[in-house]
Amino acid sequence: MRYRTFVATALAAVLLVGACKKDPPPPPEPTGPSQAELDSIDAARRAAEEAAAAARAAEEAAAREAAERERALAAARSTLAERVHFDLDMAEIRPDAERVLRAKLGILRASPNVMLRIEGHCDERGSNEYNDALGNRRAQAVIDFFVNFGLDASRFAPVSFGEDRPLANQSSESAWAQNRRAEFIITAGQNDINPGGTP
Repeated sequence: MRYRTFVATALAAVLLVGACKKDPPPPPEPTGPSQAELDSIDAARRAAEEAAAAARAAEEAAAREAAERERALAAARSTLAERVHFDLDMAEIRPDAERVLRAKLGILRASPNVMLRIEGHCDERGSNEYNDALGNRRAQAVIDFFVNFGLDASRFAPVSFGEDRPLANQSSESAWAQNRRAEFIITAGQNDINPGGTP
């Protein structure tokens, strides 16, 4: 009887020790994000990509607009600076000069702060006194043209250089034709030019 008790006790001890040595059960499998969470992440990513694309498009549009404005300003400045020419001993506005002056009108109307110095020039023939007076009449003829189209005379300052500043230094008809001119210098409102004006 003792022997049986001993065997039963020993068997119970072995079973107990064996039961204690078992590995713990594995942890539960990690669960991934739910479909709703995946959809939310995807939607946030798409929204960020769309916002970045919209920002890039806005920057590109602003750069194009700035470049276009610079081109228009450069064209307006070029138009305002374009010379007009005169016939020998004349201060009347020729048809080709009228086309040039009409192109300036729209810009000047749209840019009321712009002021111009109008420089009258002559070829080398004639006395200094005569050419100074003729240069002044040429500058004044341009101002009168603008005033007749409603621009204020105070925006223009006439100056005569007579024969002192030739464009071409030869004594030929083609050189003289270049030198009989009026030139336009912006003296105020350089940054206020509105290139969108129409004549």
